Amino acid sequence: MAVSSTMLPLGTKAPDFALTDTVSGEVVSLGGLTGKAVVVMFICNHCPYVKLVRDVLAAFGRDYADADVDIVAISANDAEAYPDDAPEQLAAVAREAGYTFPVLYDDTQE
Repeated sequence: MAVSSTMLPLGTKAPDFALTDTVSGEVVSLGGLTGKAVVVMFICNHCPYVKLVRDVLAAFGRDYADADVDIVAISANDAEAYPDDAPEQLAAVAREAGYTFPVLYDDTQE
């Protein structure tokens, strides 16, 4: 079944968000980020592609930790349907992988 894309046109300003970091419990918002550039990754624990590049994501975070770049990851999966993507599991994998960037959870999928 074909699904219509909801992609915003390239160049559109990113919508603000305020989401909780699964590791620190702090709320992170796009407006609160201060880097010259912002990298937003949409990831989840059960994705085989994310599993494949987990170490690379951790290295990417370490490599840019001192740069003027903010990095965040967002997971918006339904934790009931995908228990591996529940906030507690996201935090456990973030710690295990050594992510230095916030891993945020969007329970509303907005």
